[in-house]
Amino acid sequence: MSSTPIVPFSEPPYLAGLPSPYYKPTHLRWQKACREFISKNLLENALEWDTQESLPEHVFETFAKAGMLLPSLPAPLPVEWLKRLGIHELLGCVKVEDFDYIHTLIYNDEMARSGLAGPSGSLTTGISFGVPPIVKYGNKQLQERFLPELLTGKKRTCIAITEPGAGSDVANISTTATKTPDGKHYIVNGTKKWITNGIWADYSSMAVRTGGPGPTGLSMLVVPLKGYPGVNMRRIKVGGQVSAGTTFIELDDVKVPVENLIGEEGMGMRYIMTNFNHERLTIAIGATRTSRVALAAAMEYILKREAFGKPLVEQPVVRHRLAKCGAMVESQWAWVEQFVYQMTQLPKETADIELGGLTAMVKAQSGIVLNECAQCAVLLFGGNGYTKSGQGELVERIYREVNGVRIPGGSEDVMLDLGIRQLVKNFKNKTKAMERPKGSSKL
Repeated sequence: MSSTPIVPFSEPPYLAGLPSPYYKPTHLRWQKACREFISKNLLENALEWDTQESLPEHVFETFAKAGMLLPSLPAPLPVEWLKRLGIHELLGCVKVEDFDYIHTLIYNDEMARSGLAGPSGSLTTGISFGVPPIVKYGNKQLQERFLPELLTGKKRTCIAITEPGAGSDVANISTTATKTPDGKHYIVNGTKKWITNGIWADYSSMAVRTGGPGPTGLSMLVVPLKGYPGVNMRRIKVGGQVSAGTTFIELDDVKVPVENLIGEEGMGMRYIMTNFNHERLTIAIGATRTSRVALAAAMEYILKREAFGKPLVEQPVVRHRLAKCGAMVESQWAWVEQFVYQMTQLPKETADIELGGLTAMVKAQSGIVLNECAQCAVLLFGGNGYTKSGQGELVERIYREVNGVRIPGGSEDVMLDLGIRQLVKNFKNKTKAMERPKGSSKL
């Protein structure tokens, strides 16, 4: 336990000196190493860089050289590839083969300690969500061509799914990839919107339509971006995450080798949905930490701020507001921890089925909690919380980040609905399996 008093709600219980069944010595060593590295190389200047709307290039290079982009990948890490590239440990304290989802949880929690999603997202979103489809579904030649430079940060990628007319409704993606008569290339036409990191990306793992309407017509391609013929990109001004490089991409007769197909034609919907699970869990982890940052800032403020002749903390209505939000954030963190632990215990195929719907729900709930905590902080800061500088600068900024959690990765209402539909589907499938006569074949 720290000798310095910890501001209530500012740290998860396991870092506030309370016992936890989840964290082994390897996790605790990793947390200390992460905090030291990330604090020094990102958090100290995160607010300043976010205000400037871009991080200096050397920050990405520093993280890449230290192998500190890799922990944003889903666990287990691509161990065989990393060892081929000479990467055996992360920060000298965790072997790549020992890295599990609790290490992932710790890394994402530490990266979010600035309270701002933009600075960390500008570094990790591309590799975190753009590389896994190649690792999981790409054939040997595709991996050989792209993974060495992407895993080491020598090249950058992004995930390019969303379009102006198709966001959470992935099955309606309209960007087309049509084979040339000789069958050697796809010609890609369409637009992608709200693509994080796109402006800096050399490549993208892109959802395209290679077949007819609906989900069975979707595929995924590695599409070159930066400086490639037929590709035009520009940054989009969004309300939050302003330093993460949100991008609009126009694709005009972009010629892509057929060898860039990820997996099989027509399997894109499956690949995308599986990839979303990691994205949504990552968002939930970061948003829960952001809720902590907002709530802890409010707690510090009300302990020193006086009104009506006494500190704000002496006002019952203030304590009540904090109590409600504190209960929400601690409940949310407990769910996230439990969820991540389950990821370490279940086979990947089982986790995708059993936890897929719940992943959507934990992501949606993280946005609901963040909204409450950010509102609480702004209201308790009063005029300072409505001001883009001074004491309330951070909580004002956090409040603008809220919808960057509630919309990307699947909008809140869609996620809540998806969660229930998936749970009902699993229930019906298990019921049918139990009712099936013994010895009968599964249809």
